[in-house]
Amino acid sequence: MREVLIRGAEVVVTMNPARDELAGADVLIRGGAIAAVGFGLTTTGDIVEARGCVVTPGLVNTHHHLYQTLTRAVPGGQDALLFGWLKTLYPIWSRFGPEEMRVSALVGLAELALSGCTLSSDHLYLFPNGARLDDTIDAAREIGLRFHPTRGAMSIGESKGGLPPDALVEREEDILSDCIRLIDAHHDAADGAMCRVGVAPCSPFSVSRDLMRDAAILARDKGVMLHTHLAENDEDVAYSLAQFGCRPGDYAEALGWTGEDVWHAHCVKLDRAEIDLFARSGTGVAHCPCSNCRLGSGIAPVRAMLDAGVHVALGVDGSASNDAGNLIQEARQAMLLQRVANGADAMSAREALEIATLGGARVLGRADCGALIPEKRADIAVWDLGGIEAAGQWDPVAALVFCGPNRVRDLFVEGRQVVRDGHVTTLDLPRVIETQTRLARRLVG
Repeated sequence: MREVLIRGAEVVVTMNPARDELAGADVLIRGGAIAAVGFGLTTTGDIVEARGCVVTPGLVNTHHHLYQTLTRAVPGGQDALLFGWLKTLYPIWSRFGPEEMRVSALVGLAELALSGCTLSSDHLYLFPNGARLDDTIDAAREIGLRFHPTRGAMSIGESKGGLPPDALVEREEDILSDCIRLIDAHHDAADGAMCRVGVAPCSPFSVSRDLMRDAAILARDKGVMLHTHLAENDEDVAYSLAQFGCRPGDYAEALGWTGEDVWHAHCVKLDRAEIDLFARSGTGVAHCPCSNCRLGSGIAPVRAMLDAGVHVALGVDGSASNDAGNLIQEARQAMLLQRVANGADAMSAREALEIATLGGARVLGRADCGALIPEKRADIAVWDLGGIEAAGQWDPVAALVFCGPNRVRDLFVEGRQVVRDGHVTTLDLPRVIETQTRLARRLVG
C-alpha cells in the first residue's frame, strides 16, 4: 500500500491525550496506520491537499440496524411509540431474505461513510427466509468500512408473552450455535481488525432470561463483546418491572450484562443508581438521539452519565426509526438535546465530536482507533469547510458540529480511500440505490 500524505489542513483534530488541534498540520499514512502527524511532512506517495479542511478521526457508529434502510417512513409506524412501531414493522421484515439484507447493508454503510463514519456496529436480530449475518459482513467487506456486526436474536414470540410474532423467533440452542459459527468464521481480535463479531440478544422483551445468561457466558468464553437494547422508553421499563420485578439495570447486572465488554443501546430511562452501576462496571452506552426523538422515547441523561464516568458513544439506530444514517448530524443532535434538558452549556461541540470518535472507539473496545496518533489505524475523515454550510464560521472545529458540512469530502479506512471528493469509491452507489428502491417497492406490493 502506497503512502498517503494529507497535507496542510486548516486544523487536524488529533483526539490525543492533550486533545491537540494542530493548525496547518499534515497526516502521513503508511501501511494502514498513521505514521506521523506534524508539519512539513513529505512523501513519495500520494498527496491529498487539505487546505480549508478539518481533519478528524473517523466517526464511530455503535448502534445500527442496517436492514432497516429498506423500510424508511413506513405508514403506520410514522407516529407510533416503540412497541407499536415494532408491531407495524415486524410483518414487513418477515418478508426479507439474503438479498434484502445485503443490499440494505450496502446502502446503510455507504450513507454512514458519506457522513464521516469509518467504523460501524450493526445489530441484526432477525433472520427470515435464509438471511444470515454473513450477508451484512460481505457488504461491509465490499464497501471497505471497519465493521463490528453483532449476532442478535429473538426467542420469545407473542404466544409466550413476547413482542415479536412467532414466525420471527428462533430456538435458543440454534441461536447459540450460530453465534459460535459466526465468531469462529469472522471474528478477528487483532489490532487493525476489519471485522469483530459480538453477541446481541435483541432485548429483554424478546428473549428469555436463560438466553441472556447463556449469551453472556458464551461471549466471555469466546472473548467477544455483548450488546442489547436497554431502558429505551417508559414501556421498556414498565415491561421489566412487570415481568422481572426489577429495573432494567438490575436485570442486566443479575445476568452478567455489565462490564467493559458490554454496551447497551439507548438507556434513555436509566436512573441514578443504574448510571452509577454502569460507571463502576465500565459498561458502555450507545446514545441514539435522533431515534429517541423520532419514537418519542425521551432525552437520555447523557450529561449525568458523562459526569459519572460512563463511557458514552453515538449510534444512528435503524433507518426505520431515525430515518437517516448521518453520524455527524447525530453528534449535533446529541449536543442540542443535552442543551434542551440541561442548559446551553451542557455539552460543547468538541465534547460531542469526542463522543462521536474516541468515545465510540472506547465503547467498542478499539484502543487502536479513534485518534490521530502515530501507530493508530489510519481511519480519517476530511471535511471541506468551503461550502455554504460553514460560510462565515470563526471556529472550524466547532463549526463542524454546529453548522456542517454534513457530508465528508474524503474518507480513509485502514489507509484505503473509501470516499473521494464526496463520492464512494468502492461500489457503484447509484446502481445499488436503484436495486434498493426496487426491493422496497416489492415489499410494499
